[in-house]
Amino acid sequence: MVGIYFSGTGNTKFCVEKFLTFYENNVKAFSIEDRQAVEAIKRNVEVVFAYPVYFSNMPKIVCDFINRNRSIFSGKKIFVIATMGLFSGDGAGCAARLFIKYGAEVIGGLHLKMPDCIGDEKALKKTKEQNHLLVIKSQDRIKKAAENLKLGKPPRQGLGFWYHMAGLFGQRLWFYRKTMNYSDKLHIEKDKCIGCGICVSACPMDNLALQSGKAQQKGRCTMCYRCVNHCPKQAITLLGKKVYEQCTIEKYL
Repeated sequence: MVGIYFSGTGNTKFCVEKFLTFYENNVKAFSIEDRQAVEAIKRNVEVVFAYPVYFSNMPKIVCDFINRNRSIFSGKKIFVIATMGLFSGDGAGCAARLFIKYGAEVIGGLHLKMPDCIGDEKALKKTKEQNHLLVIKSQDRIKKAAENLKLGKPPRQGLGFWYHMAGLFGQRLWFYRKTMNYSDKLHIEKDKCIGCGICVSACPMDNLALQSGKAQQKGRCTMCYRCVNHCPKQAITLLGKKVYEQCTIEKYL
C-alpha cells in the first residue's frame, strides 16, 4: 500500500499519514508534487489517495495529475480520502469517477471535516480550540475507517448516486467555474510584499515569481491557499480582500 496526496495547508497530509499509521505502520505517503509519486503508484496495487475539496470539487492540480497519469491507475484498488471545511456531498466521488474511468477499483471513501484553510474570508472561522477538537474527532474517524478497511468493510462516503446529487446541486453547479480552470484572481498587495520568496517556494504550481523584489503571479493558481497562509506580511489574498487568519494544521495540533 502507498499513500498519495495533495495538501494545501497540511490538513490532508496529516489525515493520510494518520490513516496509513493506523492501517499498517511504515507505509509511505507521497505528495503528487513529489517525483516519486508516479513510481510509487506503479509499484503498489493498493493506493490511499487524498485531497482537499474546494467548492465541492477536487482541486484542478489533482484532476490534472489523475488525467495526466491515467495509464498507471488500471488495476489499482483505491481508497479515497477527501478533507473539507464543511460539506462536499461527493467530494471523494469526484476523483473516484475518474479512477473508475481509467480502470481502477474504488474500494471506499472517507470524508473528514477539518479546519478551514480560507484565510481571507470570515465564513467558517472557528476558534483555535474548536479547530483542535475537529482534528481530534477526525483522528477518531480515521482510526475507525482504517480498522474497517482491514476488516474488509470500508466506509463509502462520497460514493454513489445520492452523494453525487448532493455534491452537484449543493455546490458544484453554482461554483463549477471556480475549479474548472486555474485562477488568475490571486492578489498581491505590493506595499506589503517584502520580496522574501516564501510564497514562491510554497506554490505547487510555479505560479509565483519575484520580479523587481516583489512577488508576481502568473495566472495559474490552484486555490490551495499556501501562499496566503504563509506570507509573513499577509500581503496575499484570493477570494477575499483581507487576511483574517492564517490557517495551517500545526496551529491546531
